[in-house]
Amino acid sequence: MDGEVNGGASGVRAPAYAGTAGGGASGLGPRTSMVMSLALGLLLGALSALVMFPAAQHLRSLQGGERAQATLHTSGACMSGQCEVRFEAGGQTVVADLPVGSGGGRQSVGATMAVRYQADDPQVVAREDDTGGGGAALLAWISGGTAVLFLAIAGAAAVFLARQRRS
Repeated sequence: MDGEVNGGASGVRAPAYAGTAGGGASGLGPRTSMVMSLALGLLLGALSALVMFPAAQHLRSLQGGERAQATLHTSGACMSGQCEVRFEAGGQTVVADLPVGSGGGRQSVGATMAVRYQADDPQVVAREDDTGGGGAALLAWISGGTAVLFLAIAGAAAVFLARQRRS
């Protein structure tokens, strides 16, 4: 009524928060980014080199093993080695764990499948479909590639920090 324009219902401005246009820095700093990327890269590299590549090699080693028809005894996360199969080997019934990197987790208990096992130790078994390396080889390459990506990010952050120190 006195000729002034009302700037809003209360006329009070909202405070500026970090990460918004009016407030300080946003996101992670380069040092934090470098440390996190380095840690993730090393962790994924270790997963690939120490778990998944050996699992794929183990699965491939059973390609020439004895063949048998098996039934899924316990279903679960077969990729992480939590499935069991039951089959006949040397006149005895064997219940053995499928190794890490196995497929077949979507099958229900009682489903039949072909397996390969070592003749001298029938507890060492894998699904015949997985003896090419299967999911373990795929996960090894994916985690290895992701590790390289994170290590490259850590390297880029290190270069950024070095340039920032010079200026």
